[in-house]
Amino acid sequence: MRQAITTIEQQTEGRGLVEITRPVRAWAEAQAMRDGLLTLFIRHTSASLVIQENADPDVLVDLSDFLDRLVPDDPSHYRHRAEGADDMPSHIRSALTQTHLAIPLADGRLMLGTWQGIYLFEQRRLPHRRRIVLHLIGE
Repeated sequence: MRQAITTIEQQTEGRGLVEITRPVRAWAEAQAMRDGLLTLFIRHTSASLVIQENADPDVLVDLSDFLDRLVPDDPSHYRHRAEGADDMPSHIRSALTQTHLAIPLADGRLMLGTWQGIYLFEQRRLPHRRRIVLHLIGE
């Protein structure tokens, strides 16, 4: 059994989804493991990770719009406002999504479905530089 670990950084432009499938796939496949499990973990509490459709961009817009309606940036709803009106809503939005993902590796390839992409889901309104840890275990 072998292991490999790295951290990738991704700049965001503010709230929304940023596809990171390509760099994640490239790193995982470069490890030359045949079968295993890739775990991704985002080291932030106001951003998250999701696997979502990467064919129709309307899916991503609808997902973002839904969370905007579900968790509004209205400071009157929250006690925690240390970093602005979007601070607590960003934490809630991250709690409703995921901080880690697990994706099987088989025959040296990530087993994503045809229309699946890996996304960093930025929950803050302003741009941020986010760090995602990739850990692959396999043989």
